[in-house]
This record gives sequence, C-alpha cells and structure tokens, in this order.
Amino acid sequence: MRIHGKETTCPCKSGVCGVKVVIPVVILTLVLILFTVACSKNPGNQQALAATTRTVPVAVAGVVRQDVPVYLIGLGSVNALNTVSVHSRVDGQLVDVRFREGQMVKEGDLLAVIDPRPYEVQLAQAQAQQYKDQAALKDAQLNYQRYRDLLQLSGAMSQQQVDTQKATADQLEGAVRTDQAAIDNAKLQLTYCHITAPISGRIGLRIIDPGNIVHAADANPLVVITQLQPIAAIFTLPEDSLPQVAQHMRQGTLSVDAYSRDDLTKLATGKLLTIDNLIDQTTGTGRLKAVFENKDGSLWPNQFVNIRLLLDTRKNSLVIPSVAVQTGPQGTFVYAVKPDKTVEARPVTVALTEGTLAAISSGLNPGDQVVTDGQDKLQNGAHVEPRSSTRQANPVAVKPAS
Repeated sequence: MRIHGKETTCPCKSGVCGVKVVIPVVILTLVLILFTVACSKNPGNQQALAATTRTVPVAVAGVVRQDVPVYLIGLGSVNALNTVSVHSRVDGQLVDVRFREGQMVKEGDLLAVIDPRPYEVQLAQAQAQQYKDQAALKDAQLNYQRYRDLLQLSGAMSQQQVDTQKATADQLEGAVRTDQAAIDNAKLQLTYCHITAPISGRIGLRIIDPGNIVHAADANPLVVITQLQPIAAIFTLPEDSLPQVAQHMRQGTLSVDAYSRDDLTKLATGKLLTIDNLIDQTTGTGRLKAVFENKDGSLWPNQFVNIRLLLDTRKNSLVIPSVAVQTGPQGTFVYAVKPDKTVEARPVTVALTEGTLAAISSGLNPGDQVVTDGQDKLQNGAHVEPRSSTRQANPVAVKPAS
C-alpha cells in the first residue's frame, strides 16, 4: 500500500495494518477542514474579539446644558402688505412721468402729470359763472330789503311782492352755491392731473409712456406700487398646532424667522400677526400671517420661504449632536465614552430634535462625552481613541420629537 507518497509493505502481508494507519490521518484532516470552515462562517466572533482588543478612532462631542428654542416649522409665501395699482382719475394726455422703474417712493411723491389745461379752462368758466350769479344775488338782496322797508313804513308794497323778492334772492343764492361746487370740482380735477403715490413702496415696471392718452376707465394702471417695508408672509401649520399657538399668543408676541428655500440662510425676523379664522379641510392646516420690517429688502412678494415660529424656549436642556443618537431594538441610545477610553451603549430619551441638535431628557449628564462618528465599529467595552468633533451643540431651531 502507499502512504504519503511512499510505497510500504504490510508486515502481515494482508494489508490490514495499512488500513489502520490511513484511517486516523483522514479523520484528523477532516477535523481541521471543519474547524476552518466554522471559523470562516462566524466573522462576528472575530469582529467582537477584534473590537475589544484594538483601538477604534472615533469623533466625540460633549454634552452641554443650554436653552433650547422650540420652533414650529411651516412653508410660507411672502406677500406685500399693500399693493396699489395707480390709475388716472381724469382723461387726458400724459405729459410728464416723474418716477423711475424700481424706485422707492414715499406717500405723496409726484409720479406723473396729465395735461391740466382743459381743467384750468373749466375752472375759469365756473369762476366766471359764480361772479355773474353773485352780482345777481346782490341785486336781488337789495331789492328785497327795499320792498320790506316800503311794506313796513308806508304799506306801498304788498306782502306778496316782498315774499316773491325774497324767493328770488334765495334762488340766486342757491345758484352761487352751485357755482362754488363747480369751482371745487374743477379744482379737484386739476388735483387729479397730478398723480401722487398713495403709499410708500417700490415702483414696478412702467406700463405707459409720456404722450399717451389715458382715461379713468382704462383697465391697465399707469404703475403698480408694492409696499416692501414692512412686508407680510402667509404660512401654514397643522391644525393640531393651532391651539398651542393661540395660547402662546395670549401670553405675548411670538417671534417668527424666515429662511431661504434651502432652509440654510436666515432672511428676516418678524412677529406673528394673526391666525386665519378657518381651517383648510383638504389639507388639515391653518393659515397664519407674520409681518417683517424687511429693512434690508431681503424679502420679495411671492417668494417662497421656510417659516420658523418660536413657540417656547426650554431652559437648561442637555444638548448633543443629533448624529450621536442611535436606534436599536431597545430604543434610542448613544455610545458614551468612559474615563478609561472605553464605550458603553447608554439608553437615552430624546425630548427635542431638529437638524444637528438633539435635546436629551434622561440618560446623560453635563460633561459626558458621546461618539458622533464611527459608531458602526463599536460595541460595549470597545477601546476608542477620541478626537474632537466639528458637530458641537450650537443653538439652532428645534421642534418637538415625534
């Protein structure tokens, strides 16, 4: 028989001894193969062993105590507080335009002039008619005085003639008053020839040029003025949040922040003005209106913004970066770094979370260190090499955790 590549001869000449030698070698080889396969199919044991023996580099951040603002977040649209389409109130030729497109104007500034000459003529006619009627009134009043004196002194004048003359004087007085009304109307038309800004705001694009004939009945305005300072924003919140907002409004003015569409840039800070008087049943939301001073002109009408309504402020809350919070079968937990540079999975209760922050109500103490990066390589008792994390607990907008 052949063992390990060598030809051997069984001493007993029957081959039985050779069989006895081969069987233990085969069994030993099979045991080694099975052990190798078993080890290769259970990498968790190897990883667990490696995790407890080797040092894992991780990023850590400290647990800090600070005031945490509680925000309600909604999507909104900026609306001008007032928008005025300026029309002519008289008919005539537009002879002068005193504004520039995009100009900021104040209430009462002269915007345009319509040819006033036709209305100056009307004023002169009304004044002339009044002068004529005043002369007739003066004559009628003198005659009335004469007739009354004759009636009282000599009886040479009848009572009927005196009464008729008084009625004539009264009619002429009414004509004079009518003339005065015509004069006032002509002056008003002259005033309308000088078009002024009804509000303070920003001029839009010019719609009509000098030389055109304008009418009071024209559908298109001469210009549109939009009030940008202050400016308003309409946003929505879930109907379940409205009672909380109304309750806090009774306690004082609520602050509102407007952010850009990417929710990264703060555009303006204002205050909540009011809550709409109905709820949209199709969306289950209510509309709210906020007002911003907008002194730097960062908000524009019809601009989409993210609104953060400051509802409350939690005093002295424990805050950590939200990336430190992990979720497992037993709930939320963090890896806390102990003084001996080992970690433990510590259950925590998250009270508030939003963006890069999480406020912890239980499970941590001020000064504790939590792992913010590298948690996938950790387990209880693992040795770590901490490094400072760039994610620190800075005050940002937060909302109640769901």
